[in-house]
Amino acid sequence: MDNGTSVPERAEVRPRQPLPPLVVAPPDPKPAGHRRAGGRLYVIDGIRLLAALMVAAHHYAGTWRADRPGNLIWDRPVSEIMPTVFRFASYGWIGVEIFFVISGFVICMSCWGRTPRQFFVSRVIRLYPAYWFAVLFTTAALIAVPGVWERLRLREILLNLTMLQSGSGVPNVDGVYWTLWSELRFYLLFLVVVAMGLTYRRVVVFCSVWGAVAMLAPVARLPLLELVANPDGAWYFIAGLALYLMHRFGQDLLLWGILAMAWLMGQLELGNRIEEVERVSGWRGSVAIFTVFLLFMVAVALGYTDRIRWKWLVTAGAMTYPLYLVHYAAGTALIARLRDTMDARLLIAVLVTGFLLLSYLIHRFVERPLSRLLKQGLNTSFARVRNADRRA
Repeated sequence: MDNGTSVPERAEVRPRQPLPPLVVAPPDPKPAGHRRAGGRLYVIDGIRLLAALMVAAHHYAGTWRADRPGNLIWDRPVSEIMPTVFRFASYGWIGVEIFFVISGFVICMSCWGRTPRQFFVSRVIRLYPAYWFAVLFTTAALIAVPGVWERLRLREILLNLTMLQSGSGVPNVDGVYWTLWSELRFYLLFLVVVAMGLTYRRVVVFCSVWGAVAMLAPVARLPLLELVANPDGAWYFIAGLALYLMHRFGQDLLLWGILAMAWLMGQLELGNRIEEVERVSGWRGSVAIFTVFLLFMVAVALGYTDRIRWKWLVTAGAMTYPLYLVHYAAGTALIARLRDTMDARLLIAVLVTGFLLLSYLIHRFVERPLSRLLKQGLNTSFARVRNADRRA
């Protein structure tokens, strides 16, 4: 269209000057209409519950076969009691890696545009109410059903309420709490980026630096560096961060490269975990499950699942964290006590159903009211600190 300022045909048009080679302009955010109204990705809530059920199935029916005795949950190997169930449940431990990827995605999404104070408050009110209940519930369950798990001393139980027991060399009340230590270290590292202000470029740099340190830490033989870098879980969180950037800004070669690196490092960690801890499933099957999950998350990030808006998935997602916290020690202790009273498959179904109901009650009557009180209290405290600083 000629607006009166067009260049004559014979005039020479100067070419645009290229950007300096080291400057990479981040992509423009997706149009507001690309993302589903309200911003909630319902399908992620469903994936979270599925991952929790995978872990529960693994703990109940996928951790002991004929060549791996060593616990008192069942009176004989699960691979003999229910071989078909065992064949699938033996891969359920991958639900933890799925949790880590989703955590990277969701944390980046929920913290975008927030201050460090808001980030801190959101993590406290999300993690602690259900966790405090779980510590007390599991302790009571192990007192009521002794003989399977060793009960900790009172001072160790009290320290567990801080969620910092792994950093103090104190055992967990429930073995599943080990993942919370990985989550806390991720939050601490990501808080640095939140304080700087989240942008595409800063999150990419964070992924690159963290990934490099996570690879170098074990070779450097520096325990503190390895503790902070968390090489066993780093690349799963990094995958989640890259997926969220795809969701917010669209796909590009750089993000695909980060995701490919996360897959390559992840498959190695899966193999190491099988050899060192699980020993009940194959590397190929584990990598196949992990690969399908990542590809599905790519579809989520690119908007192919935005039409899934089932409201019940919100409730399913809310039940996930309580279910994960309470199912293991208490559930396996009950299996040891009740295994001779009914069919093994029925017993597992009853336990899972019962813990799902308990998880909903925890969310409804523990998490919701305590979260509101904690949020109000923390916001009041931060306001007082801010006012005190101004007066000073």
